[in-house]
Amino acid sequence: MYLGVDYYPEHWDENMIDDDLNNILELGSNVIRIGEFAWHMMENVEGNYDFTYFDRVIKKAKEKNLKVIFGTPTATMPAWLAKKYPEVLSEFEDGSKRVFGGRRQYCFNSRVYNLYSEKIIRALASHYKNEDQIVAWQIDNEFGHEGSDVCYCNECKREFRNYLKEEYNNDINKLNEIWGTIFWSQTYNEFDEIPVPVKTITTHNPSLRMEWERFRSVSIEKYAKMQVELLKEILGEDCVVLHDFSGGYFDKSYDFSKVAKYIDVVAYNNYPVWGGQAQPIPPYEIACGLDFMRGAKKQNFWITEAIMGAQGHDVIGYLPRPRQAKMWSYQGIAHGCSSLMYFRYRGATKGAEQYCYGILDQDNTKRRKFYEVQSLFNEMKENEELVESKVEAKVAIVYDYESMASFRIQRQSFLMNYKNEVYRMYRPFYENNINIDVIPSDSSFDEYDILLVPVMIVHKPEVQAKMRKFAKEGKTVVLSFRNSVKDYYNNLTLNEFNPTNFTDFIGGYVEEIESFQGEQKITVSGVNEFNGINGTATVFRDLIKTTSAKTLFNYDDEFFPGLAAITLNNYEGGNVYYIGSGVDETIMDKLVEKILSDSNIEVIKSPKGVEVVKRTVNDEVKYFIMNHTDKVQTLGNINLKPYDALLVDSI
Repeated sequence: MYLGVDYYPEHWDENMIDDDLNNILELGSNVIRIGEFAWHMMENVEGNYDFTYFDRVIKKAKEKNLKVIFGTPTATMPAWLAKKYPEVLSEFEDGSKRVFGGRRQYCFNSRVYNLYSEKIIRALASHYKNEDQIVAWQIDNEFGHEGSDVCYCNECKREFRNYLKEEYNNDINKLNEIWGTIFWSQTYNEFDEIPVPVKTITTHNPSLRMEWERFRSVSIEKYAKMQVELLKEILGEDCVVLHDFSGGYFDKSYDFSKVAKYIDVVAYNNYPVWGGQAQPIPPYEIACGLDFMRGAKKQNFWITEAIMGAQGHDVIGYLPRPRQAKMWSYQGIAHGCSSLMYFRYRGATKGAEQYCYGILDQDNTKRRKFYEVQSLFNEMKENEELVESKVEAKVAIVYDYESMASFRIQRQSFLMNYKNEVYRMYRPFYENNINIDVIPSDSSFDEYDILLVPVMIVHKPEVQAKMRKFAKEGKTVVLSFRNSVKDYYNNLTLNEFNPTNFTDFIGGYVEEIESFQGEQKITVSGVNEFNGINGTATVFRDLIKTTSAKTLFNYDDEFFPGLAAITLNNYEGGNVYYIGSGVDETIMDKLVEKILSDSNIEVIKSPKGVEVVKRTVNDEVKYFIMNHTDKVQTLGNINLKPYDALLVDSI
C-alpha cells in the first residue's frame, strides 16, 4: 500500500527539497509521485538527455525511505519540439492548430510525436533501469482529458482511412453497402474520398461517425500500448505500469477499459469538485466513478490525485469543509482504492494551477489540511490488509462504448445524457449501500446476481448471449429504454421489432416511441403489485406491447392504451425488467426494493446522505461509514459529525 503526495520539486528552489521530504514523511507518506510534466528539464534541446536533477531528488527520497512513482513526460511536450515540428500539434474541428501552451496538445496519430515520445521514454527508462526506489511508472497523464481525445488533422485523416481499409478488407463496395452511402449520393469510389466528420450541412452518415468514434479510441489505445511495451521491454515484464485516468469517463471519445487492458494498475484522479462548482457532485456520482475504475480491470485501483483544497485553473470552486476531503478519501478506499496520493503537496505560486490548492498553501504552513491527511494515512496504515482486500459485489452496471458513442452521434432527445441514465440505475442501489461493479460490456457477468444495463442502444450478439445465459441461471437483468435499437455499424435493422433480437427476452416489443424535450414529462402509474404508486417519466419513452411479460407500470395516455412503461418477464427462470422511460426516483426506489428482495441481496439501511460500505477480510467484516451531509447523523449507536468518516466493526 502506497500513501503519499504528488510532488513537483522542480517548481521550487532546490534547497527546499529536504524540508519538503521531511514534511512528507511527517504526513506518514511512503511514496512521492514525480516527473510527469518535466520533459523540457529532461531534454532541453533535442537529443540532450539530462536526468541529473531527478537523480538528486530520487537520491534524497531514498535517504528518507520514500518510494517513487515516475511519470513519462509526454503530456507536455517541450517548446522546441512544437517549433521544429508544428505538425505534431493536434487540430480543432475548424482546422485551426492547437498552439503550444497548455498541455496534451499533441496528436495521437502524429508519427513524429510517436517517434519523439519513444526517444524520451527509452532514454528515461534506460537511465533508471536499475533504480529500485522507483516502484511504478505512470504513462502520460489523463489521456483524452480536456478535449485532447479528438483531433482532425491530416495525420488523423490519413490514419482514419487506413483504419477503414483494414476494417473493411480494403473493399470500398463493402463499406458503401454497410453504411448505406447510396443515401444522399454519398457513395465512395476510393477510401481517400471519405472525409473526417467535421462540420457540414445537416450531418454526416451515422456509420461514418461511429467508425470515427472507434478510430479515436484506437488512436489512444495504440499510443498507450506503445508506451507500456517500451517500458516493459527496457525495465522487464515485472515493472508496474499505470495510467492516471481523468473523470468524464462516459463522455470521452475513447474506451477507458481498452487502455486498462495494457496497464498493470488503473489509477484515478478523483475530483468530487472542480473550479466553478458551487457544490460537489452528488455522493452517488463520486461512488460510481470509483466503481468504474475498479471495474475497468475488476481489481483494486489507485488514486493518484485526491484533493484536499479548493480547485480550479481560472475559476476556483467550492472549498471542501473540515473532514470532507478526508471523507472522500475514505470513500475512495472503501470502493477499492488500495494506494492513494494527494494532489498536491503544496499549491503552486506560478503557472496555470495556482488555484489548485494543495495540502499546504502558498504560505507553506502546516494547518488543518496537513493534519487531516496525516490522520487519514495513520488510520489506513492500521488497516492495510483490509484496504488491499477485494471488494465483493453481486450487482453490476454494464456500460458500452459504442452505445455511448451512438448517443453522442444522435442524441434523439436534447434531454438524453448517457451518464445520467447510468446514474438513474446506480443511485437506488447505492442508497441501499449495495456494492456495485461498473463494468464494460465485454466483461464476464458470471459472478453477479443482478445485471443493470442502461440504454444499451447498440445490440451485440455476444453480449445478448451472455445476458440470456445470465437469466437462465435464475438471475435478474434490468434493461432500460432504447435497448438494442442500432447494430454494430449504427444502423437500424429491417424487419425487426425493438429490442432487436431480444423481444422474447423482454417478453414484448416496442410498438411506438417518443422523444421528450425541455420540461416535458408523462405520468406513470403502477398496476398489480405496484398499484397506487405513481410517478413521472422523461427523456424518452418506449411504449411496450407485452407478449409474455407482466406489466408493472403504464403510461397515463389515452391515445396509447394498453402499451406499458415498465414490464417484468420470466425468461427461462430469470427475471427480466424493461424500464421504458426515464422514470423518477420514486418509481426507481420501489422497483429496486422489489429487485433486491427477490434476489436476497443484503440491504444496509442508513440515513439519507450516510454511505456504508461493507468489506470483508479473513472472514472479518468491517464497515466504512461516510457522512456526506453537513449535519450530525446517527447510525445505530454511532454518532457522525458533519462530513465524518469512520471504520467500524459493527453497525
